[in-house]
Amino acid sequence: MTIKMAGASATVIASATRKKLWLAAIKPPMYSVAIMPIAVGTAIAVAETKTLQTGIFAIFAFAAILILAWENLANDVFDSETGVDVNKAHSMVNLTHNKPLIFWLGNLCLATGLFGIGTIAAIQHDLTVIGIILVCCILGYIYQGPPFRLSYQGWGEILCFFAFGPLAFAAAYYSQTKAFSGTNVAASTIVGVSTSLILFCSHFHQEADDAAVGKRSPIVRLGTKRAAQLLPWLCGSIFALTAFCVWWGVFPITTLLVFASLPIAVKLCNHVGTNHNKPEKVSNCKFIAVALHFWSGIFLGLGFVLPQLLGIGAVLPT
Repeated sequence: MTIKMAGASATVIASATRKKLWLAAIKPPMYSVAIMPIAVGTAIAVAETKTLQTGIFAIFAFAAILILAWENLANDVFDSETGVDVNKAHSMVNLTHNKPLIFWLGNLCLATGLFGIGTIAAIQHDLTVIGIILVCCILGYIYQGPPFRLSYQGWGEILCFFAFGPLAFAAAYYSQTKAFSGTNVAASTIVGVSTSLILFCSHFHQEADDAAVGKRSPIVRLGTKRAAQLLPWLCGSIFALTAFCVWWGVFPITTLLVFASLPIAVKLCNHVGTNHNKPEKVSNCKFIAVALHFWSGIFLGLGFVLPQLLGIGAVLPT
């Protein structure tokens, strides 16, 4: 009887562990990375035009999630070819032991996502949005895909900044207005930085694995200590850029709501500063970075539409 109970207990533990690995592989919190540029870019469009095309927003958000799913799945496939994920139990390839399945599932997500963006282009009789998103997809491929693998040269964060910052914002804003906006570009740099921070933080715990296969991520190049010392400056730029844009008259004063996410930035910097060289403890810092990205984006977007919602005057400075 004792042996049976022990065996059942082991089975339950193994099942729970596997569920956790699948959750880590699917990365549900990470999909805010896809939604936030669309949400904030749309919020700025609403603030400037006083109109919201809800159908286009819904299609765009769903398509963005699918395209990010493609990127995550493709990255697992490409990383399995270099050996960098050899110790990554929650890699989709390692979990399924079926690389072709993950490769084609990713391609299906990409095709479906691009179909959604194509639908927007068809509705608008304008190919601009799908053109911008195709550039984002190209950046997503050369980030990890052969023969480029630019993330292995330390360019990942820069590619991430442009794909999820200026380009994604431009597409989101254009999908609502069929125009471009300087205010939107300024806001895109803030969300671009917070998005790149997630990638930056995701490398602290895998410095040894990255270095072993020659992946020159910023953490490998700088070392965990210097990278941890750089982190407060990167986080601080989110708030400094917002404050500067308010002072310059580009953003409404209500966008200073972004400072409500400052405690998360402080938590992130303190956690990494204390545990930067302890992989088992610092591995969760990317999720704190996701929280910073999410809440700073929410507060920034809310700051643009809040005056209109409250009826307290012009949404944007004149």
